[in-house]
Amino acid sequence: MEISSLGEFGLIKHLTEKIKTGNSSTLKGIGDDAAVLQYGNRETLVTSDLLLEGIHFDLTYVPLKHLGYKSAIVNFSDIYAMNGQPKQITVSLGVSKRFSVEDLEDFYEGLKLACEIYGVDLVGGDTSASLTGLCISITCIGEAPPDSRTVYRNTARNTDLIYVSGDLGAAYMGLQLLEREKAVFAGEKNFTPDFAGKEYLLERQLKPEARKDIIRAFEDNCILPTSMIDISDGLSSELLHICTQSNVGCRIYEDRIPIDYQTALMAEQFNMNLTTATMNGGEDYELLFTIPLKMHEKMESIDGVNLIGHICEAEEETCLIARDGTEIPLVAQGWNSLK
Repeated sequence: MEISSLGEFGLIKHLTEKIKTGNSSTLKGIGDDAAVLQYGNRETLVTSDLLLEGIHFDLTYVPLKHLGYKSAIVNFSDIYAMNGQPKQITVSLGVSKRFSVEDLEDFYEGLKLACEIYGVDLVGGDTSASLTGLCISITCIGEAPPDSRTVYRNTARNTDLIYVSGDLGAAYMGLQLLEREKAVFAGEKNFTPDFAGKEYLLERQLKPEARKDIIRAFEDNCILPTSMIDISDGLSSELLHICTQSNVGCRIYEDRIPIDYQTALMAEQFNMNLTTATMNGGEDYELLFTIPLKMHEKMESIDGVNLIGHICEAEEETCLIARDGTEIPLVAQGWNSLK
């Protein structure tokens, strides 16, 4: 069987569906943004990400300092998606001979900056030689909220409202812009890329931020989501994770999906379907979450979130309601590194 026939999440399910946990300290194993462990009276969150040169990033246009920053942020985002707080990371690198000490100093400058901004300690890791470029593995340890307020993917309920933070699709359009300029460059000397007026798209791709402000707003307003996930693989994929694991359906509305003007303009320039890009682009690192219907008024006090739909019974399946009222079944069409 070809690995690509399963895809990333299908492969994970295939390899892990028979794995059982045996320690009482393991509250949640495989299947969410982070594992949940309990030692004493507090829960601990643990998540890990692997980033490979040529697969997850291209050093033709990704500065190493930005890469260090982003490598940390993608892990912090997983902890926030559990309603927790990131506290420590370990960083392991595989480095080929073409990298200098100064290159790695730049990478660590980005790491350290992310840790300083988000209040996270870098506490260890490992370094090894690599024959295939730069390999980055980061594990993040976080504190779960007290009083069993950890939020999972599998606890959405019928009639819950679906919200998303920020706007979607900008990171994907930033990637398309960088790839276009790389193709135009093609080794040409004295080439100046055309990024004028597109700074927001580049920032969303090269220097994303994790939404700790949303988690703080939940706490300040006594709001507890019924389910939550961060948007790394695209809105469609993340919605399907929540609905499949919660055994529910959903309805989201095309005209409610938050999109920045630069994203829409870039999609037009690339002759791309804007909705397809925002539903499947990924790397937004926004939070997708569900809230009980009775908390709708409380949500109005939180800036930077948008109501995009609602949870329904599983029999009603998962659909996008287009602007003309057409129901379009959701399909996870996001990027798959194993294909």
